[in-house]
Amino acid sequence: MERLTIDLISDVVCPWCYLGKARLELAIAEVQDEVGVEINWRPYRLNPDIPPEGVDHHKYLADKLGGADAVRQAHERLTAFGKEVGINFDFAAIKIGPNTLDAHRLLHWAMMESKEIQDRVATGLFKANFEEGRNVGDHAVLAEIAEKAGLDRKVIENLLASEADKDTVVAEIEAAQKMGVSGVPFFIIDGQYAVSGAQTPDVLAGAFRDIAKLKTEARKAML
Repeated sequence: MERLTIDLISDVVCPWCYLGKARLELAIAEVQDEVGVEINWRPYRLNPDIPPEGVDHHKYLADKLGGADAVRQAHERLTAFGKEVGINFDFAAIKIGPNTLDAHRLLHWAMMESKEIQDRVATGLFKANFEEGRNVGDHAVLAEIAEKAGLDRKVIENLLASEADKDTVVAEIEAAQKMGVSGVPFFIIDGQYAVSGAQTPDVLAGAFRDIAKLKTEARKAML
């Protein structure tokens, strides 16, 4: 069985990224007997200009998307897509649009523990923001998500109170932008192949099969 590594560039306040995560999991389940897939969560900030305390989410989004009607249409579409993959988007519950730098620091620390813990943290962040309307820029919320995922709460609280790894996360985002990433989710497979956007499970599964086949053929050609 071939194994693929996916660097998944995303932001925890990106609804298409949450949708992309759910669709990715369905795709992985579809190919699990053919291809092994490993995920690394990589940072991106859609709204780096938001202050640390956050902003009024609905006003900010309306200003960004061109009015309340545009926001409503986008949310209706996403809600329908979400239901298809088991996501219960509750956009009305989101009051604060957070700065996500600290959430990405948490994901960075989680990855240092294990990929499984990092994935649990990613799930916790998306769910907190999009289904529970919680502020994922709030340190108390982040510490709770970390603890539920299996991290040491006190350690995370101390790290969040410091400047630890802020430069690392920002540098990683800048590196992605230099590679041409301008929107998320963005999937980099085995460091060579790029898939942009929240593609459907069948598209992702097909990509995984095709890339695994290329890897097998390349290995045979070397023998």
